[in-house]
Amino acid sequence: MSDAYVLEFVRTPRGKGSPRGSLHHLPPVEALVHLQTALVKRTGLDPGEVDDVVIGNSQQVNDQGANIARTSVLLAGWGDRVPGATLNRFCASGVDAVAQTAARIRGGDLDLAVAGGVESTSRVPMFSDGGPLFSDAETVRRIGSIHMGVAADLNATIDGFTRAELDAYGIETQEKAAAAWDRGFFAGSVVPVARPDGSEFAHDELVRRGVTAETQAALEPAFAELGAGGQDALALAAHPEVGAIDHLHTVGTSPALADAAALLLIGTEESATRAGLRPRARIVASATTSVDAVIMLTAGQSAVEQVIAKAGLRASDIDVFEFAEAFAALCLRFRRDLDAGPERMNPNGGTIAMGHAFGATGAILVGQCIDELERRGGRYGVAAVSGAAGLGVAVLVERVV
Repeated sequence: MSDAYVLEFVRTPRGKGSPRGSLHHLPPVEALVHLQTALVKRTGLDPGEVDDVVIGNSQQVNDQGANIARTSVLLAGWGDRVPGATLNRFCASGVDAVAQTAARIRGGDLDLAVAGGVESTSRVPMFSDGGPLFSDAETVRRIGSIHMGVAADLNATIDGFTRAELDAYGIETQEKAAAAWDRGFFAGSVVPVARPDGSEFAHDELVRRGVTAETQAALEPAFAELGAGGQDALALAAHPEVGAIDHLHTVGTSPALADAAALLLIGTEESATRAGLRPRARIVASATTSVDAVIMLTAGQSAVEQVIAKAGLRASDIDVFEFAEAFAALCLRFRRDLDAGPERMNPNGGTIAMGHAFGATGAILVGQCIDELERRGGRYGVAAVSGAAGLGVAVLVERVV
C-alpha cells in the first residue's frame, strides 16, 4: 500500500458571495480552469499523467451542474483521457474530495490525482439545488431540518456560551486573519484573478479590520427571525430539554458567504519523483462522521477526535488545527474540549473572517494547514469541516521534513 502525499496547493482569493464580489464575474468552472493552468505552470506537471480530478461542490445545479470537474478538465485542455468527478458532502465536500482521493491512492487505484473544491455562492446561492432536505415540507418535518444558524444558536444555548464570548471570538479571528495577510502568509498559495477592469484580485476581501467589542455588540442576532418563523419549534421538538433557544450569533460571529476554488496535487512518492516534485505532506488518515441532524454542527469536531484516535495520537500531538468556523459557538466548544488554544486552532483566522465557499472551504483548509506546518516547523495538522444534516470530515496530515 502506497502513502498519499500532497505535492502542491493552489487557491483563488475568496471573494464576497454577492454580485458585488470580485469573483462574481468568473464562472466556477473557469475558476477551476484558472487553477489547473496555474498548477501546471508551477509544477511543470504533464496533465496526461493525472489519473483523476475530484472536486467538491455543494450546489450542483446551473453554473455548477453537469459534473463541473470533468467539464473543467476538458476546458483546461488536459485531454480526453483525464477523468473528473464531482462530489457533494455539503460544506465538507472539499475536504472529503481530498480524503477520498488519498484513500484511493493508498489503495492503489490512483497514482497521481488532483482534488479540491469550488463554490460560487454569488452565482449559485445556497439551497439552489432545491433538495428535499430543506425544500420539502414533509421531509423537513420528519428530519427536523433547520437552518445552520439556528443550529448554531441551539448549540450555543446547550453549551451556555454568552454573547460576549461569541463576540470576542469573532474579533479574534478577524484580527488574526488581517495580521496573517499583512505578513504575507497566504500569498504563496493564492493565484490572483483578473477583474473585468483588468485589475488584479489577490486578497480575501471579506476580512474586516478595526472590529471592536462595541461594533460587535451593536449587531442584531442574525437568526432570531428564522427561529420565530418556525425553526425554533422544529429544533425544540427534537430537543425539548433545551426549553428555549437563545439567539446569540450575528453576522460578526457567523461564516460569511464567499466565492472560491482550491486544488491540491496528490500522489505517491513514486509519482512525485517522476514529476520532479518534493512531497510537502503525507495524508496520514481521514475520518467521516455523522451526528444528530438537528444539533448538526458538532460533526466536524467528532471527525477530528476520531481521526486523531485512528492515528494513535492525542490532541496535544497536533500542532495546527484548521477547523472551519461554522459559527463561533462551535469554535469555542472545540477549543474547550480539545484544549486547543488560539496559537494552534485557526492561528491565521478562519471562515468567519475570510469567508466560507462551501465546496472549496475544506480543500483550502487542508492546504492552509500544510502551509502553516511548514511555516512553524510543526509535524501534525488536522483540517476539518462540519456540514449540513450532521456530517463531518477531517483529514490528518504530517509535514514531510
